[in-house]
Amino acid sequence: MSKGGLYRIPALRNTFLSEIGIGMLANTVLLLFHVFSFLLGHRPKPTDLPIALLALTHLLLLIIMGFIATDIFMCLWRFWDDVTCKAVIYLHRLMRGFSICTSCLLSVLQAITLSPRGSPLAKFKPRTPQDTLRPLLFLCVFYMSLSSHLLVSIIATHNWTSGDLMYATDSCIIWPISYCIRQMVSTLFTFREVFLMWLMALSSGYMVAHLCRHKRQCQHLHSTSLSPRASPELRATRTILLLMELFMLMSVLDYIISSSRIIWNNDQIFYCIQIFVAHIYATISPLVFICTEKCIINFFKSLWGGP
Repeated sequence: MSKGGLYRIPALRNTFLSEIGIGMLANTVLLLFHVFSFLLGHRPKPTDLPIALLALTHLLLLIIMGFIATDIFMCLWRFWDDVTCKAVIYLHRLMRGFSICTSCLLSVLQAITLSPRGSPLAKFKPRTPQDTLRPLLFLCVFYMSLSSHLLVSIIATHNWTSGDLMYATDSCIIWPISYCIRQMVSTLFTFREVFLMWLMALSSGYMVAHLCRHKRQCQHLHSTSLSPRASPELRATRTILLLMELFMLMSVLDYIISSSRIIWNNDQIFYCIQIFVAHIYATISPLVFICTEKCIINFFKSLWGGP
C-alpha cells in the first residue's frame, strides 16, 4: 500500500479511533475515582496507587496514540521532523513500558498483600506509598534504558525513499541498525519481557493458589456466609487475575501479529492491526476495574446525587 493510503480505509480508521476514544474515557473515569477518593480522605488500599498510575499511564498512552493515528489515518500534517518523530515514538514506547511495569507491580503487590503474616513475603508489604513507588521507579528506569536506541533509529521520512526501512507512521520510519546491535537489543528486549512475564506468572499463580485454598476452607466449614459473598480483598484478587489474563492474551496476540507482519514484508495493514491489538489492554483494563468494583460505580452515583 502506498504511503498515506490508510486514510482511504474508513472502517479501519473508525475502529482504531473508537478504541482510543473509549479507552481515554474509561481511564479518565478510573483516574478521577482515585483522585477524588484521595482528596476526600478515604483510606487507600496498597493497590490503589498502582491502579491510579496504571490509569494515568494508559490515558497518556492513548493520547499519544491518538496523535500518531492522525498521522497514519488523517494526514493532517504532511510531515513531522526528526525531533517530533523521536519524541512521539519514544514517549509512546515509554508509556507502553510503564504500562507493563505497573501491571507487573500490581500483580506482585496483590500477591504480597494476600500473604499471611508468617510468610517470607510479609516483610515486603509496603508501609508507605514510597515503598510502592521505589520498585516501580526501578522497573521504569530499566525499561527506559532499553528503549533509548529509538532516539537514534527513529527518523522522519521526507528525506528517505528506500522501501527497506521499517514503517512507524506516515511521517516516521525506523532506520535499520547494524546486525550486532540489533541482536543485542533483541536479546535485551527478550530478557526484559520474559523477566516481567515471569514475575506476573509467579504472582498470579500464588494468587490462584490462595483462592483455591480459600474455596476449600469455605467448603470444609460448610459456611453459607463466606462462599456467596467474597471479601473485598478476594474480589480485588479476582479482578487483578482477570487483568493479568487479559494482558497475557494480548501479549501473545501481539507477538503473533508482529511475526506475521515480518512475513508479509512490513505490510501497513498488519502494522495497524498490531497496534490496535497492542492497545486493547489499555482500553479494556479500566473497564475491568469499573465493572468488577462496585465501589467505583457507587462512588460516582453518590457524587452525582444518584439513588
